[in-house]
Amino acid sequence: MFFMLIKYLQLMNFRNYTKLNIELSKNVNVFMGDNAQGKTNILEAIYYCGFARSHRTNRDKELIHWNSDKALINLYVERERLDKKISLAIFKDGKKAINVNSIKINKISELIGVFNVVMFSPEDLRIVKESPGIRRKFIDMELCQLDNKYYYNLVQYNKVINERNSILKNKKLDENMLDIYDLQLGNFGKYIIDKRLKYIEKLNNYGKKIHKDITSNKEDIEFKYLSSIKLKESIEEGIISSLKANRQKDKEKGLTSTGPHRDDILIYINGIDAKSFGSQGQQRTSVLTIKFASLKIIKEQTGEYPVLLLDDVLSELDFSRKKYILSSIQDIQTIITCTGIEDINEYLDERSKVFRVKEGNIVL
Repeated sequence: MFFMLIKYLQLMNFRNYTKLNIELSKNVNVFMGDNAQGKTNILEAIYYCGFARSHRTNRDKELIHWNSDKALINLYVERERLDKKISLAIFKDGKKAINVNSIKINKISELIGVFNVVMFSPEDLRIVKESPGIRRKFIDMELCQLDNKYYYNLVQYNKVINERNSILKNKKLDENMLDIYDLQLGNFGKYIIDKRLKYIEKLNNYGKKIHKDITSNKEDIEFKYLSSIKLKESIEEGIISSLKANRQKDKEKGLTSTGPHRDDILIYINGIDAKSFGSQGQQRTSVLTIKFASLKIIKEQTGEYPVLLLDDVLSELDFSRKKYILSSIQDIQTIITCTGIEDINEYLDERSKVFRVKEGNIVL
C-alpha cells in the first residue's frame, strides 16, 4: 500500500517562523507545546500547499511575518508515480507565486490535487452546527482536490451567478440575457450536483461503518443531499425550469434563489437531525466520521491515502473517539498538534517524531 507523504517542510517568514527546515516521519508526527507558540501555523502551511489558501483566514497577508514583505513555503512530497516539490511565495499585495517541480503554475486549478490533505480541527464542528454554506464549502473543497473538472464547473457557475445577480438588480434588465444565464447555470450546475450526489453516496458507503465502529454499534449515521431543485427529472432541465419558475421572485430580491449554490447536506443520527437535535458528542462524532470517510474516498479515487492533519482535536474527544483515531492512522502520514503527549504515547513508536514548539522554534 502506498500513501502520499511529506518528506520535508521549509518555511521562511511564515506567521511566527522566520526560518524552518524539518524532515517529517512517514508515520506519526507530533507538534507539542503551549498555546500560541506556532503549532497550528505548521498545519496551516501544509494545508496551504494543497489549496493555495488558508483554512483560518481569507487575508493572505496575515500569513507573512510582521517584519517581512513575503512568506515562502517549500513542501517536498513523495507520491507513488512522481514526487513533487511545491513552492509558494505569498506577497503583501495579495499576490502569490506557485511552482510545482520548478514549473510555474498560473491557475489554482493546476495546483489542486497535486497534494491531497484532510484536516480535522475544532472549527470543523461548524460543518454540523452552522449554515448550509459551511457544508457546501466542505464538499466543494473535497471534490475540487479530486476532480479538476469539478473545480472548473464550480468557478464558472459562481461567475455566472454573480453576473445574473447583477442583471437582476438592474431595473432595465434584459430577459434574453437571463435566458442565456439560465442555460449556462443548467450546464455548469448539472455537473456540480451530479458529483455532489455521488460524493454523498460514497460518504454513506464508508461513513456508516466508520460511525458504527466509533460508537460501538450504538448509532447509525446517514447523509442526505437537500436540493433546491427537483431531482426527479434531468438535473440540467430541473435547474433551468426552477430558475424560470422563480424568476419573478429573483427580480424582486435581486438575487438567484435556486440552484446548487443554495443546496444543503443533511446529517442524521439514528434518524434524528444532528444539527438541531444532536448532542455535542454526537456532532463531534459526525465530523470525525466525515473526515475519516473522506480519507477513504480520496484513497479510492487516487490510489493513495492523503496526509492527515489533526489540529488540537484529541483533547476534546472522549476515550472511544480518541482510540478510534489513533488506531486508524497506521497507514496514513499524520501530523498532530497537542499541548501534551500523555494520551497518545502508547500509539507512538520508534518511527514517530515528536517536535517541541516554542515561540516559532522547533526542536526534536
